[in-house]
Amino acid sequence: MKKIYIKISIISLFFIGNLTAQTVNVGDLSILNNTDFSTLFNFENTADGDVLNDGRLYAYANFKNDGLVTFTNTENGTTFFTGTQIQLIEGSQNAHFQNIVFDNTSAIAPFHLNTIINVGKNASFKNGIVDAESFNGKMVFEENAFHSDASNLSFVDGKVENLGNLKFEFPIGDDVYFRPSIHDKADDSQNVYTTQYQFKNAGPAYPYTSKEEGIISVDEMEYWNLTQDQGTEKIVLSLTLDANTTPALFFQEDADTELAIVRWDNTTSKWINEKGVTTDLLTGADYTKMVTTQVSGYGIFTIAIVEKANPEPSGDLEIFNALSPNGDGINDSFHIKGIVNYPDNRVEIYNRWGVKVYDAQSYNESDVMFKGYSDGRGTVKRSEGLPAGTYFYILKYVKDSKTIEKTGYLYIGIDN
Repeated sequence: MKKIYIKISIISLFFIGNLTAQTVNVGDLSILNNTDFSTLFNFENTADGDVLNDGRLYAYANFKNDGLVTFTNTENGTTFFTGTQIQLIEGSQNAHFQNIVFDNTSAIAPFHLNTIINVGKNASFKNGIVDAESFNGKMVFEENAFHSDASNLSFVDGKVENLGNLKFEFPIGDDVYFRPSIHDKADDSQNVYTTQYQFKNAGPAYPYTSKEEGIISVDEMEYWNLTQDQGTEKIVLSLTLDANTTPALFFQEDADTELAIVRWDNTTSKWINEKGVTTDLLTGADYTKMVTTQVSGYGIFTIAIVEKANPEPSGDLEIFNALSPNGDGINDSFHIKGIVNYPDNRVEIYNRWGVKVYDAQSYNESDVMFKGYSDGRGTVKRSEGLPAGTYFYILKYVKDSKTIEKTGYLYIGIDN
């Protein structure tokens, strides 16, 4: 028989015929694996309270934590916020959830986050927007934590922090629009980033008329605020376009222009071109296009229309940006003609989600070559054929004691 070890005080208060009740934990509340515990009324964990959830905790009303809320190092432990009324999540201490499920249809934004909550494994966004901006809250995803089901129906409106993940899609948005940014980091798991999406003009501090030469038009309707709270590496960033928030101008094709990610540079007080490669996403997504680039700094980002860059002279390098790895001996690999003359080099390839699928040092024309198979990390399995589509490459090589960097798109034409 499963047991719940609990020392709590249940307080029922009556006011003018109406019942106002709450559950107050003043001791130890341990919810074991495969055990359910429900709080129909407001739940308060006091400064002396410890909540250890390795089972299923259902919160149907407000949730306040001034003590310890955590879990053990198991795969279990899920907290469900699934009320039929607006739910305030508050407290002076961070609540650490292993898994958390947001599922409340009582309002468009039924979750009012007035504290910091940590996710250890997974946050499932079923129904209801988490309003962290209006209530000065924040959601923190710990190393290797992730999320599922985020859409226009459910996301975080406010700040989201990510600790140490090599790649991560931030489940952020504003108003009723899910507008994630996707980050792929290098090999330092100590990096920490915080991102927030804003569906509004960036304001007079970031004038759109102050921009680098070659930037034609900057998206004045939305922006992402990305800070690097810890670490020094420069991420590969992907930003999304949505016809509901992004001006129609940015969906019009022109032979002389292209889309790019731009960043407000505080040193020059200008929007600068971070460049980028654009990919079209699958029909049915909450957003329809994505722009990917490796950033040179952090701060305020958005999308811009820029003059299409003229190809830079590559000397004795010739980059072929299409391959069809079908074994016929023709275009079976990503060929960089002449790279053998520059053995001090590195080639990185990312998919349309900004996930690294290939990384090689001393790329050459014989044995170290990308042939359409993943050599990536995490959910992208090594030695697994990649699907047809557009990818993004970064080539760095040393020539005459100078590091040269080239970026662009790569197209895989045939499924493996």
